[in-house]
Amino acid sequence: MTLKEKTGQLNQRMYGWDAYRRTPDGGFELTEALYAETERFAGLGALYGLLRADAWSGVDHSTGPDAGHGAALADLVQRHVVERSRLGIPALFVEEVPHGLMALDGTVLPVNLTVGATWDPPLYQRAAAHAAAELRARGGHVALVSALDIARDPRWGRTEECFGEDPYLAGRLTEALVRGMQGEPAGADGFFAADKAPVVLKHFAGQGATVGGRNSAESELGPRELHEIHLPAARAGIRAGAAAVMAAYNQVDGLPCAGNRALLTDVLRRRWGFDGLVMADGLAVDRLARITGDKVSAGALALGAGVDLSLWDEGFTHLEEAVRRGLVSEATLDAAVARVLRLKFRLGLFEQPYAGHRAIPDPDHGRELSTALARAAVTLLHNDGGDLPITPAVSRIAVLGPHAATTAHQLGDYTAPQRPGAGTGVLDGLRRLAPDSVGIRHSRGCALTGDDRSGIPEAVALAAASDLAVLVLGGSSARAPGTDFAANGAALTPVSEMTCGEGVDLAGLRLGAAQYALLDAVTATGTPTVVVLVQGRPHAVPEAADRAAALLTAWYPGPWGGEAIARVLLGHAEPAGRLPVSVPRSAGQLPVYYNHKDIEYGTYVDEGAEPLYSFGHGLSYTTFAYGPPRLVRHTAGQYTAGQHTVEVDITNTGRRHGRSVAQLYIRPLLTPVWPRTLELRAFQGVELAPGECRTITFRLGADQLAQVGADLETAVLPGTLEVRVAESARAASAAVPLLLRGADDVAGAQNFTAPDETPL
Repeated sequence: MTLKEKTGQLNQRMYGWDAYRRTPDGGFELTEALYAETERFAGLGALYGLLRADAWSGVDHSTGPDAGHGAALADLVQRHVVERSRLGIPALFVEEVPHGLMALDGTVLPVNLTVGATWDPPLYQRAAAHAAAELRARGGHVALVSALDIARDPRWGRTEECFGEDPYLAGRLTEALVRGMQGEPAGADGFFAADKAPVVLKHFAGQGATVGGRNSAESELGPRELHEIHLPAARAGIRAGAAAVMAAYNQVDGLPCAGNRALLTDVLRRRWGFDGLVMADGLAVDRLARITGDKVSAGALALGAGVDLSLWDEGFTHLEEAVRRGLVSEATLDAAVARVLRLKFRLGLFEQPYAGHRAIPDPDHGRELSTALARAAVTLLHNDGGDLPITPAVSRIAVLGPHAATTAHQLGDYTAPQRPGAGTGVLDGLRRLAPDSVGIRHSRGCALTGDDRSGIPEAVALAAASDLAVLVLGGSSARAPGTDFAANGAALTPVSEMTCGEGVDLAGLRLGAAQYALLDAVTATGTPTVVVLVQGRPHAVPEAADRAAALLTAWYPGPWGGEAIARVLLGHAEPAGRLPVSVPRSAGQLPVYYNHKDIEYGTYVDEGAEPLYSFGHGLSYTTFAYGPPRLVRHTAGQYTAGQHTVEVDITNTGRRHGRSVAQLYIRPLLTPVWPRTLELRAFQGVELAPGECRTITFRLGADQLAQVGADLETAVLPGTLEVRVAESARAASAAVPLLLRGADDVAGAQNFTAPDETPL
């Protein structure tokens, strides 16, 4: 290959929607922009967003490819690329799959924060597999999926893209994502099945800790915080076989991730053994010109640091010049080109570059998976009045609030336009599922944003005349066509009711003022009020905790989230969700994540320091009793070196079947480095009938007991720790101590004796 051809393989310069146009007869034709791009490098390395549809791209059902036309469009573009390439090298088609394929008629799943609330990796793995199959059937190849950002400041508009605030939970869900989309690990040269897609895990690393919760800002992270909190999910994804990662926008200790050799080469490749692809986030390479002086040297810096494939940048288009000027070696360029070509070989594109006529996965199956995720994520935060589930005695229900009758605000950011009538809101869900004898009336009450209270009197009248009020409040990431966008697609000046999403960061965590006025007025009627929050971040609504009879959060539950919420309200399904983030009382408390360093923090003079609801919290319609955890005494035939077994008895003490999530935390006591208060290290969902007691077993090995040492290596460290098992971080009080002697001996404490060893 010539230097020009090699450089072309490392560029992903175009917006895919600029490569085609719709013809009057409903077909598609290629554009001069695509001809010019393939002419520039005698081919095309990768193309971003050929199938993407949203307000930024301007693609909708009148201009873009739906499920029946995506593969034909992809083949039209690919045929041109292959014919234009001297060596017949096909292009990679890279698509956004943040919560389902971001394309017309793609199955929309709940956002990541909702997935985190399920604490159910196997369910998510099945949903991820469906998304991959949709992508491949429509001609796409590579899936861009947020998974690595840890939610440490909920003011950040992209909190909805995080699995939660905890690295262990994020790691387990990242593994499920990779295995669902790619299949089981097949080695660096293993081929992908026709219904599987290589995943680009984003964003690497520390983007969830940007200063002030502001998008793309710097991250003031020390090495320990980076390794303990922000790298474990990435490492889990790499071990599961992830094909690629995306270098983030943010800086780590002054070095932007896209130019950070210590991160991309020393940690990712040398220490972890990763041999996959590294893609830069959109225009991140060009940003490096701020420290290099020009875009040519910016491209050289990124390539030398470990970036293989750029996204929309100019800097990588000058790599031929950079090599000739000695700014980066041709060997470095060759290594990056080899990784891009290897991924194309693993996809089988050289043998079969075209999608052809592949069957689209059953959309009904996609709907079932989306609804199952939404239902599993509905989290009951309190039910003090016992008004849930709704009883047969309730004959009149007022369904109120700006979220009650809409599906647009259930979907989250990075969502393609939906067909009219698609999905189910809470109002429709209750009307379809409640008994015919129940009268259901509706009033919006107020707008999502602003202070317009003109609809509140009508809502109050309906509430006063009802046996129960269901008040649906929250935020929205729905992008309007009038939104101004940055060159990378982030919202610059959100319009309409957008309060969350990329570029939509908040200084506070309050809802629109009118929503609080509506809440005050409805609860003042004396009618029992159930508040449902539909949101992309944990908003501060302590008023609902104080005044509502019951409070639930459903996050952004997807198109059919209203049905999922209705089933839980009516008792057709149990509230199974658990909080993946701590819920603050106000933004002034931040940060409030549970796994802070183990220091005696004081409270505030004007407000408590504890969150309103803790990480892991979630109630059921029944109650559970947890016995104290115990370490199992092994016999010689049972013992596995480096492994402990912890048991706990869980009893359903209520009158209904229910699901509890047993959460195992460790609390280091004596350790070579300063410990955190608690750290989640295992969890299990358990279904119990009324009165049933079951013994839950956790096997703890190096993955559960390892810590980051003084040398920043992860290993089992000598010292003493406590093991706690409970329903939430706040409830984790009963403990059993465990003495560790190092990586080769994870053995010995209290009632545990390793075979042929003296108890420690």
